[in-house]
Amino acid sequence: MIQAERIQPLNAKPAGKGAYVLYWMQASQREECNHALEYAVRRANALKLPLVAVFGLTERYPEANERHVAFMLEGLRETQQALRRRGIRLVIRRQSPERAAIELARRAALLVTDRGYTRIQRAWRWHVARAVACRAVQVESDVVVPVELASDKSEYSAATLRAKIQRHLERFLAPLERSALVRGSLDGTWESLELDDVDAVLRRLRLDRGATRVTATTGGTSRARRLLEEFLGGKLVDYAAHGSDPGRDVQSRQSPYLHFGQISPLYIARRVRASSADETSRQAYLEQLIVRRELSMNFLRYNAGYASYRCLPSWARATLRAHAGDRRAAVYTLSRLERAETHDPYWNAAMREMVTAGTMHGYMRMYWCKKILEWTRSPAWAFRVAIRLNNKYFLDGRDPNAWHNVAWCFGLHDRPWGRRPIFGTVRTMSAAGLERKFRMGDYLKRVEALG
Repeated sequence: MIQAERIQPLNAKPAGKGAYVLYWMQASQREECNHALEYAVRRANALKLPLVAVFGLTERYPEANERHVAFMLEGLRETQQALRRRGIRLVIRRQSPERAAIELARRAALLVTDRGYTRIQRAWRWHVARAVACRAVQVESDVVVPVELASDKSEYSAATLRAKIQRHLERFLAPLERSALVRGSLDGTWESLELDDVDAVLRRLRLDRGATRVTATTGGTSRARRLLEEFLGGKLVDYAAHGSDPGRDVQSRQSPYLHFGQISPLYIARRVRASSADETSRQAYLEQLIVRRELSMNFLRYNAGYASYRCLPSWARATLRAHAGDRRAAVYTLSRLERAETHDPYWNAAMREMVTAGTMHGYMRMYWCKKILEWTRSPAWAFRVAIRLNNKYFLDGRDPNAWHNVAWCFGLHDRPWGRRPIFGTVRTMSAAGLERKFRMGDYLKRVEALG
């Protein structure tokens, strides 16, 4: 079902007498388990019109580079083919997304779009809603519980959001039925990029080549589903006990696919709940997928300065400022950090994993960021360095989770701990702690095998 709370009119204009319904796909880059797409199909059927989809491929998305775009195009190629099998033409335009949507909406009776949470994604949608002549509707499809329904304010922590999400969870875990499209759009003539040869398209694009394409992690819904089934088949059972251990490979690896909307969090949640793993492991994973992930959407929704140091709580900024002059055992430049040239073999391995694979074990992401705070000249500079490296190399960088994860390492959604040098009362992490808790030798071997 498509719950009413997922649906938000973006303007008060009437549905017109256009030639088709337009689905502007931007955040939810998939054909399956996509509430925005299914809503568009149902509205097209009700209006007895064809459904056309459009995607705007911009080369100027902030901090995007070849790595991100290659992964995205791999997924879009699969989505374009899947939509074609449903009779839906996905028109891919090499232009800014809002311009592509406005151009194709000129002949549309209704525009339907998915939802994004970053500043630029929100700006695109409101610009389009003002510019088009037809009604524009946004359908939220990349969270389980809609953000404003879960909470109408910035939450203090996962603990304060958890109960609010639980209140609505069962209703929003309902399956999404797939609707057959009555009138297709494959017969029309459309100017569009075809993605059969992703390499050729990549070569033509004017992209930042600072972080090159990752071959070990490929994009697409089918790949995301295979990784998920691998996780459910043998790893989820160990998730509660060993999910935090970098030395054990019990991660689901879904984060890049969730970032690009190539897989639905609802689909993942339902598959996890239906698995044969014990309840403790299922709940441990769902806590990360739903509560922790959707806390990051809450953070972006209610904190305008989410991408800057000022997003941190006042207690964290105060304690870090008080200890900014503390002596540091090592201070590294951005270039040395980027080349993984520190005295810490675990941090260096995490950085190499990030550069080589575009991903990193979740626990090591926290350690990686905490050490940047410890090894740079000031907390504010450390924050900028962490964001820069995070958004450059991670496939799921430039995401609500990305900004939230970095800010958490500086005290966001956490509490004061015992006072320490440099960190003040912000939580610390140490190499000795890693060695005491985990099989770090196995982690080093796995990263070394990446090449």
